[in-house]
Amino acid sequence: MTPDPLIEDIAAGGPTSRRLFIYNGGFLSRRIRRILTLSGYALRLGKPGADDLIGVWGHSPTAHRGEAMSRHSGAGLLRVEDAFLRSVHPGRSGSPPLGLHLDTRGVHFDSSHPSDLELLLAKHPLDDTALLNRARDAMVRIRRNHLSKYNAFDPAAPIPDPGYVLVIDQTRGDASIRLGNGSESMFAEMLAFAQIEHPGKKILIKTHPETQSGYKTGHYDESVQDGRTHLFTDPVSPQALLEGAIAVYTVTSQIGFEAICAGHRPRVFGQPFYGGWGLSDDENPVPRRERRLTRAQLFAAAMILYPKWYDPFRDRLCSLEDALSILESQVRAWRDDHRGHVASGMRLWKRGPLQKVFGQSKPLIFENDPTRASAKATATGRSLLIWAGKETHAHSAARIFRVEDGFLRSRGLGADLIPPLSLVTDDLGIYYDPTRPSRLERLIGLSVGLTPSEIQQSESIIAAITRQNLSKYNIGRDTYPDLGKGLRILVPGQVEDDASIRSGCSDCRTNLDLLRRARQAHPDAIIVYKPHPDVEKGLRMGNVAEVEAHKYADHIARDTDPTRLIDACDHIWTMTSLLGFEALLRGKSVTCLGVPFYAGWGLTDELAPTPERRSARPTLAQLAHAVLIGYPRYHDPVTNAPCPVEVVIDRLTHGPLPRPGPGNRLLAKLQGVFASRAALWR
Repeated sequence: MTPDPLIEDIAAGGPTSRRLFIYNGGFLSRRIRRILTLSGYALRLGKPGADDLIGVWGHSPTAHRGEAMSRHSGAGLLRVEDAFLRSVHPGRSGSPPLGLHLDTRGVHFDSSHPSDLELLLAKHPLDDTALLNRARDAMVRIRRNHLSKYNAFDPAAPIPDPGYVLVIDQTRGDASIRLGNGSESMFAEMLAFAQIEHPGKKILIKTHPETQSGYKTGHYDESVQDGRTHLFTDPVSPQALLEGAIAVYTVTSQIGFEAICAGHRPRVFGQPFYGGWGLSDDENPVPRRERRLTRAQLFAAAMILYPKWYDPFRDRLCSLEDALSILESQVRAWRDDHRGHVASGMRLWKRGPLQKVFGQSKPLIFENDPTRASAKATATGRSLLIWAGKETHAHSAARIFRVEDGFLRSRGLGADLIPPLSLVTDDLGIYYDPTRPSRLERLIGLSVGLTPSEIQQSESIIAAITRQNLSKYNIGRDTYPDLGKGLRILVPGQVEDDASIRSGCSDCRTNLDLLRRARQAHPDAIIVYKPHPDVEKGLRMGNVAEVEAHKYADHIARDTDPTRLIDACDHIWTMTSLLGFEALLRGKSVTCLGVPFYAGWGLTDELAPTPERRSARPTLAQLAHAVLIGYPRYHDPVTNAPCPVEVVIDRLTHGPLPRPGPGNRLLAKLQGVFASRAALWR
């Protein structure tokens, strides 16, 4: 099928520049104005001409103003609506939308005449292999991460046992019901059909999120409940509910679309945008919708071609995949933090940055004493947030998260009190401790099931990190001495009392021993020793006297950018250093004398036994996805919001970046002066 130019224009994104007149206060939202501007519309007040457009919000109660002006002036209408993946909370809570539908012909839920979306579904070829593969991957990603239009729910919240019939309620007076050829009475009819067609089965009526939040009323109340019909008001994952359903009934709800994407064939009583394409059982079909689509084609049109997705961190329109990454970071932060945390074992200077990352839903309560912290967490229903190295047997709570710096941390050392751009949280263990499972191990094991688009994202991140020479701290000079010709081995020094050494090493636990072992294995190699920056500054244990180091190393690379050294060397010998993972990203071979998180997966040479539970064999891209995307949480210092890893890569490359204040700078210097007594302040 060959589309006409009109259809190509819809899919391509509309005009390059056109005046848009507005008469609704809702368009004063900065986010909405920005998406419209980036989409090619110049917002104006006043009287439009016949060649202009007038913006109205769907078929809202205020849309009549713009409609009247359109009739008077001859200007066309642009109907604006939220996209199908909107935000964590409903718009009435003040949450800005992640994307918009900008429709010059109608609105997607008005079945009285075709909208831009309906024309895409009816006339666009929807036969591009790459487009359909993107659609299939995104459907998997949405289900796996439990995403929906609104996302203020816990995917782990209990749901009824599988085998129920799912009936979807909607809010009273919703325009999609009236304009989707539905009615108030249709909800009673729908429930009756569900009960008659599934005798003896449990009927679960799912309320709308805005009903749960108290913003609007629904069509069902407690009066419909009987022995097998239940009103379900808990904020749970729609994806989880759909997984347990044997049938889905809806009038025009978006969950009907989500049901199709999840593999259901919903019974549809109204005329929503997804009805009439051969993917639903339609009680009241739209006669003009004669085409038969696949799920991937429906999704591609509705989620990739039709919406305008927005990246608030880079202030640009973006792809669906980028929008998913943004929403995933926001959703994860809310799901982890909305109950609140009691934080224990946090040094004073870290508390401000930790509050920004973990305290946006509810401010953190800091309590160092493990017993009191545990009691507060239990009494308040909060989880317990513990700096991983400070965990004790006295720490106990229903939910415990161990916290550590992430792998793309900052431009500068934590020892210099530079706040982190990334932190990891682990409810099972912690990544550097191989004596017990960790959430990172679990993610690496699952990474072999990633979709092609997720692999592509990981490969893009690896390419960006290597191209921009990024590492954990991003410090050091770019220059280093001529290393000479031959096999060049980089030996990164570590902090010898570091928790990764204590838990992940056995017979090799010092930098001097690591150097000795590397030289014994490679007597003719050129060995480059890079001391750890915290050790170089005298802040941590692990110094090797220069005369001792030169017994085994040809070069000592002080204050040198580690990524430059990795590029210059052929092989890395390490105990548990993160530089081993950074070397893998750059295509170098790595030998591990300890058990770092990246060992035992078939990508390194190990001289120490690794846990048998590390049985998966991920590719480098799969491993990197778990380590850099799935495991850490990233925080944007510019917007003070949770963000995807790509944003942090941009900030580390181009800035701006947070800097410690005068107090922290003074404290950092005092730490250096009193480094020999570090146990007192660590």
